[in-house]
Amino acid sequence: MQTLCDMAVDVLTTADGREKTAKSRAYAAQWVAARAADAPLPLGRATPPLRPSRPDRPELLDPRDVPRRRPGSPQGRIALLHAVAHIELNAVDLHWDIIPRFADTPMPLGFYDDWVKAADEESKHFNLICDCLEELGSFYGALPAHAGMWRAAEDTVDDFMGRLAVVPMVLEARGLDVTPGMIGIFRKARADSAVAALEVIYAEEVGHVAYGSKWFHFLCGRHDADPKSVFHTLVKKYFKGALKPPFNEEKRAEAGMPPDFYWPLADQQT
Repeated sequence: MQTLCDMAVDVLTTADGREKTAKSRAYAAQWVAARAADAPLPLGRATPPLRPSRPDRPELLDPRDVPRRRPGSPQGRIALLHAVAHIELNAVDLHWDIIPRFADTPMPLGFYDDWVKAADEESKHFNLICDCLEELGSFYGALPAHAGMWRAAEDTVDDFMGRLAVVPMVLEARGLDVTPGMIGIFRKARADSAVAALEVIYAEEVGHVAYGSKWFHFLCGRHDADPKSVFHTLVKKYFKGALKPPFNEEKRAEAGMPPDFYWPLADQQT
C-alpha cells in the first residue's frame, strides 16, 4: 500500500506544475476518503528530496535580478499573476514536504489532515492562477521567477519548529497582508477571473497560517516552551531581515497570531 509519505515524495519529484498539482489533489482525496472511512492510510517513511523537481521554465533568478512588476499595465498584471503562481506551486511542495521531512516526530492525525488539506488548496490556487494567465494569453513559465522561494525549506530542513515558524507564520502570513492590495489592482482593471481567484486564495490562506500557529503552539506545549519567545528566536535565526508592515492584524488574529508575535520583529522604519 502506498503510504502518505510515499505520496508526498511522488508530488515533490514531479516536475510539471499541472501534473504535480493533479497528483497532489488526487492524493489528498485518497487521504480524506480513507479518514472518512476511519481507515487512515499509513504514514510510512520516505526520503524527500532536498529540492523539489521543477519544470525547465520558468527561469529562476536571484531575487535582485527579477524584473520589477508594474501592475498598472496589462503586462505588469500578467507578471504579478505569474509571481503568484510561482508562490502557490512552491507552497504545494512546502506543505507536502513537511509530512515526510519530520515523520520521525510523532504527531496526531490532525496534523496530517491539516497539511494535506493545505497542499490540496494550494494546488487549486496554482491552477486557478494558471487559468487566469492563459485567459490573458500567457502561461506559467513565460517569465523568470524568484529563485529564493525554497530557501526557507532548506534552512529549516532539520528544524520542525523553525519550519512552522518561518513558512506558515511568516511567509504565508505575509500573503494575508498583501493580497487585499492585489485584489484591488485587478478589480480596478476589471479582471474578474483574477479577482475571483485571489479572493479564494485570500480566504483559504487564513487557514494555512492557522495550521502553522496551531501546530507550533502544540510543539511548544510538548516542550514546555513559551511560544512567543521561541517564535522570535526562530524567526531571527532563519528569516533574513525584519518583517515589513503594514500588517493585516484582523486576519492574522483570526489565524491565531496576536500582534505581540510579529510587531517586535518589524522594520519600524517602513
